[in-house]
Amino acid sequence: MAKSRSHFPTQDVLSSAQAAVRSREWEGPTRWTEYLGPEIASRNNGGAEGAATQTSSSSSQKGLNMQWVYQLTHVAEGLMAKMYRLNQILDYPDLVSHVYSEAFWKAGLFPNHPRICILLEKKFPEHHSKLQLERVDKLALDAMNDSAEVHLQGLEPWVQLLLDLMAFREQSLRLILDLSSTVITLLPHQNSLILHAFMDLFCSFVRVNLFSDKASLLPIPRKMILQTYNLLHAMARNDRDCDFYHRLIQFVDSYDPPLKGLHEDLNFVSPRIGEVLEAVGPIVFLSTDTRKLRNEGFLSPFHPRYPDILTNSAHPMRAQDLANVTSYREWVLFGYLVCPDELLRVTSVDIALVVMKENLVLTLFRDEYILLHDEYQLYVLPRILESKKMAKSGRTKQKEADLEYSVAKQVEKMISEVHEQALYSCDAIHHERRILLKQEIGRMVLFFTDQPSLLAPNIQMVFSALAFAQSEVLWYFQHVGVAASKSKTTRVVPVETDPNDPTIGFLLDGMDRLCCLVRKYIAAIRGYALSYLSSCAGRIRFLLGTPGMVALDLDATLKGLFQKIVQHLENIPKPQGENISAITCDLSELRTDWLSILMIVTSARSSINIRHLEKATVSTGKEGLLSEGNAAYNWSRCVDELESQLSKYGSLKKLYFYHQHLTTVFRNTMFGPEGRPQHCCAWLGVASSFPECASPIVPEEMSKIGRDAVLYVESLIESIMGGLEGLINILDSEGGFGSLEMQLLPDQAANLMNLTSRLSLPSAKSPKLSYGFHLPGYESYPENNNSIKMLEAALQRLTNLCSVLNDMEPICVLNHVFVLREYMRECILGNFKRRLLTVLKTDSDLQRPSVLESLIHRHTSIIHLAEQHVSMDLTQGIREILLAETYSGPVSSLQLFEKTAEQQTGSATEAVCNWYIENIVKDVSGAGIIFAPLHRCFKSTRPVGGYFAESVTDLRELKSFVRTFGTYGVDRLDRMLKEHTAALLNCIDTTLRANRENLEAVAGSMHSGDRMETEVNIKQIVDMDTMVRFCIQAGQAIAFGSLLAEASGDVLKEGAPLIYSLLAGVAKHLPDEIPEKKEIRRMRRVANTVNVVGDHDFEWVRSILEEVGGATDGSWSLLPYLFATFMTSSIWNTTAFNVDTGGFSNNVHCLARCICAVIAGSELIRLEREFQQKQSLSNGHISETLDPAETLNYLSIEASIKSTMQLFIKFSAGIILDSWNESNRSHLIAKLIFLDQVCEISPYLPRSSLESHVPYSILRSVYSQYYSNSSTPLALMSSASPRHSPAMSLAHASPSLRQHRGGDTISPQSNVHDSGYFKTSSAHGPDQYETDSVGIRSIDHKNRNVRRSGPLDYSLSRKSKFVEGSTSASTGPSPLPRFAVSRSGPISYN
Repeated sequence: MAKSRSHFPTQDVLSSAQAAVRSREWEGPTRWTEYLGPEIASRNNGGAEGAATQTSSSSSQKGLNMQWVYQLTHVAEGLMAKMYRLNQILDYPDLVSHVYSEAFWKAGLFPNHPRICILLEKKFPEHHSKLQLERVDKLALDAMNDSAEVHLQGLEPWVQLLLDLMAFREQSLRLILDLSSTVITLLPHQNSLILHAFMDLFCSFVRVNLFSDKASLLPIPRKMILQTYNLLHAMARNDRDCDFYHRLIQFVDSYDPPLKGLHEDLNFVSPRIGEVLEAVGPIVFLSTDTRKLRNEGFLSPFHPRYPDILTNSAHPMRAQDLANVTSYREWVLFGYLVCPDELLRVTSVDIALVVMKENLVLTLFRDEYILLHDEYQLYVLPRILESKKMAKSGRTKQKEADLEYSVAKQVEKMISEVHEQALYSCDAIHHERRILLKQEIGRMVLFFTDQPSLLAPNIQMVFSALAFAQSEVLWYFQHVGVAASKSKTTRVVPVETDPNDPTIGFLLDGMDRLCCLVRKYIAAIRGYALSYLSSCAGRIRFLLGTPGMVALDLDATLKGLFQKIVQHLENIPKPQGENISAITCDLSELRTDWLSILMIVTSARSSINIRHLEKATVSTGKEGLLSEGNAAYNWSRCVDELESQLSKYGSLKKLYFYHQHLTTVFRNTMFGPEGRPQHCCAWLGVASSFPECASPIVPEEMSKIGRDAVLYVESLIESIMGGLEGLINILDSEGGFGSLEMQLLPDQAANLMNLTSRLSLPSAKSPKLSYGFHLPGYESYPENNNSIKMLEAALQRLTNLCSVLNDMEPICVLNHVFVLREYMRECILGNFKRRLLTVLKTDSDLQRPSVLESLIHRHTSIIHLAEQHVSMDLTQGIREILLAETYSGPVSSLQLFEKTAEQQTGSATEAVCNWYIENIVKDVSGAGIIFAPLHRCFKSTRPVGGYFAESVTDLRELKSFVRTFGTYGVDRLDRMLKEHTAALLNCIDTTLRANRENLEAVAGSMHSGDRMETEVNIKQIVDMDTMVRFCIQAGQAIAFGSLLAEASGDVLKEGAPLIYSLLAGVAKHLPDEIPEKKEIRRMRRVANTVNVVGDHDFEWVRSILEEVGGATDGSWSLLPYLFATFMTSSIWNTTAFNVDTGGFSNNVHCLARCICAVIAGSELIRLEREFQQKQSLSNGHISETLDPAETLNYLSIEASIKSTMQLFIKFSAGIILDSWNESNRSHLIAKLIFLDQVCEISPYLPRSSLESHVPYSILRSVYSQYYSNSSTPLALMSSASPRHSPAMSLAHASPSLRQHRGGDTISPQSNVHDSGYFKTSSAHGPDQYETDSVGIRSIDHKNRNVRRSGPLDYSLSRKSKFVEGSTSASTGPSPLPRFAVSRSGPISYN
């Protein structure tokens, strides 16, 4: 046996090629090993050897070697794969206009000398020696001569391809001629197996030759390859042509154009092709008759007219033949294209018309095609016109010429007009067919899901449905983007295929579900097939024993084959009582033996042929022997080749070459009105079969196709997840669930109820009122329920999609595995995170925490709905995201209360906390932020962003902040407040150090009572006004921290009341020892964060001073004197008391909070430090060196704080009263009220502290005049409420009745007006303060930021007349003129 050419040395391959062509073994099966995969090659070679052995033993050539037929069909695939790769390498050259891209020459296949190569191609088939190439490009010719060997090696594989094409042509033609001349019958109902093999080889032969010259409408440069190679060969071999040059010249020239050569080569088989096409005509007609397919139930598992008959036996053979309809259509198109004379048969014109009307392109290989109608008009129509001319000239002489002329005229008209029809009707025809298949396959899936036992008997019908759907899906994508030239014009018309056609998704889904059903019940199908084959054995044995068969006197070979068939069938294992899936059965020998029988009995050389067998067995009244054998052949494939059959009929691997269009159609239809979420499984599953398109002879294809398949899946997953996000966001919008959450404010609801009650006409057409609110029942109107339907549809689609993605099997593409459940989880959680960061800010500024909380709740509720349909914990993922967005540092640092060097925080918390610090605490925008003690919130004179300050700082909003961002968010905001306050306290420390001498002088002069010296020393203090503003900012931070702690405590009490009560109980019983243990200090801090300690401000400032190491200098003992000097600041020039807020117009009341907290905190730190210094001096032996009375405890600290605060009150009152005179008394009232607030705020000062310096009757008079001239509920309450007893007044007036700060009190809720977004005007009615009166009347309020000082028992009957000239119109007239009249005011207190 000659060596395979792959083993020859490179330089000798082509020189010996001609001898190899002549070799008989070279023409045999081993010739094509390269073009077959290793599995196919070994299987085909083994089969060929077996068939050869069997045939040689039969002493005469009665049989046909079918293995060669199958092998050459596979070889054709390999040849086209190689040509396809060549076209890719050469960048699809245009040989008609001889235009070549730069990539063509850079590919390295041809020498980069275009002028020489293009001339050789243009002058084909002239020899290069006659072209005088020296005159064309002498330098290029010399360069080619120098590198001739290198270029020869580069061209050798592709010249070898030309040799292979020539050898394939010779062998295929020999086999086609042999089959055509020796096979007795090629009818589908008699000899379908050999018919399909013959026609597959025939179509492959046509494809290869058309593809070699018409790929992508651009031919392969065969002429350039041959001419350039021969020139290089002559240069390297002393001007000697290569041995095969002239044969290849003849071969290439004979197929230029290719249809010319095909017409000549296949002229001898034309009559047989015509017979075959006429025989398959009825099936082709049936496949195009949509109404008949539907009405007569060809694709229905139950009888259309008798639904009770579950197994449809109405058209068993026709339904089985429908599985081959795709092949039949290709036979028609290729057959009449290369055998045009067969169109002159009477029935052929109708067969060709129905197929050509449905197609515009004829696919050759993968995505390469030719324009069908152009080819028919160029190469078929001239032959028809020639026949028509001959028939016309012979009409007077021959009777049959008249019929031939009439038929030729019909064919001419059909070819001329069908193109126009196809352009405008083919898409509508296929769309109708896709709708039919959508309905039939949908019913089939439901039926077999409900009745799986009937799947096996109808498996051939399932294959037919799959083949039909496969054909329609491929047709759709093969025609996307095709531009065909209209007949009789040069205008190019694109084919109109709708990219929004939802039927594609339904077909893909139906095919996928049918294949899944077959794989699910594969054991049942195998069991049914085994049972059928077992029963078939007896029938075949009976037929072999009939008198007719005995009389035939079969020869030994044929008789032995029949006996082997019976033995194979009788040896099939019985499935009864066994696990069918465990049965292993290889029936390939049965099929091989049956093919051997068919090869003998269908050959004209055999003495016993197919007609003899039919006549001998059909008289029994049962199926003939050949029918039984063919049925056994088909059912045997359902035993061991069911997967390959499923792949043949249900595989959509060819869609890889249209995967870009596939992605476009998916995106347009998946989430359209008729899209179904469950279809995404099929769209994704298609990619698993893409790698099967790779050819084994082009190794690099596998990696490219695999990479494209992975990108396709990723692109679809991205679209699916985008759709999933879209559905969630539709529901999580104001038009979605937001429309169901709209709530009216109380006044809006009252107005709506009043207007509704006034409506006297219940049949009013418009249920929508003029001011934008809807009446009850608005959704019930038919024209208004579209939004509800939209919500229901979106919700149903979301739950369906989640359920489908959760249950979907992993998508495997080569070594990539895509688990859609994980993608869905990441998508939902990622979308939640993005939505969280998006809704943090509005168009203008920060979102209100209550609105943010409701939006998060709404989005979370949607995720919870989806979570019910998936088997994963999405709630845990939401918690992780919220945790990551609030705190990202090590958790241990929080548990141990250790402050890390760089604290990490989530972006959401960081954004919200920064906004609060910058806009509320620091007021960088200058919005006039003031703290309103009565309302326990901050207010602003103009909007901060889109809201007034009270809309984002009241207790309800802060509680929403706490619930949204949790304790980590609270810790972060608290930490930022402490950092800001620490910086301000550092300024106090700097001021104390810088002005120590001045403050000591002030203290001395104050104690000595030298008023003049005190004033002089106070004026020496630097930057007093700046210091006052810093302290006011610190007071704002302290007030905000107190509100935050109160909100945290309320949230903890609501969510975890046991923990709250535990902390509250523990906080009461913490030991008061100094210094505190680390655990006690930690517990006190925790209790302070939820506002269950006695004095939040004191503990808060104390923790700041401990962290930063403040109050360490001795100058801090001068702190009360510094604060007392603030009474001379110019800040009081703009200070006015506001009875509506309980504070001052410029936030001076925050200075009172700062003074109380800083004095208390610094005093404790200072005393604790001094105590520790004494301990260190005594080396820790307290009992030996310190008197027990001197031991530091909380009582001694409180006494020290109390004395310090009293000192501050004494000197502040002295400075105030000393600076007052008749000409300068406008600020006296504000300062007195300020001192009263200090006494009110500080838990260490009784109200009697100020009584000793300023008679309280003066303050009573001040408050009386403020509130009696105000419209606040406090004034109304004091006069009108019968429950306002004198005891209550006495409680306010007498400091002895004040309750302890740390006691259990009931905190009333005050209603804060929620202004919402900024509006140009707002009206505040008296009803607004109704709830405030309750809060103000409450004595046991535990929060000090709500004022409890004010009018005690001031009756409105005690009226006074005031002189005009109030200090502030907004705060009421000043009470100072009354003092000037009555002379009962303070005169002088030294």
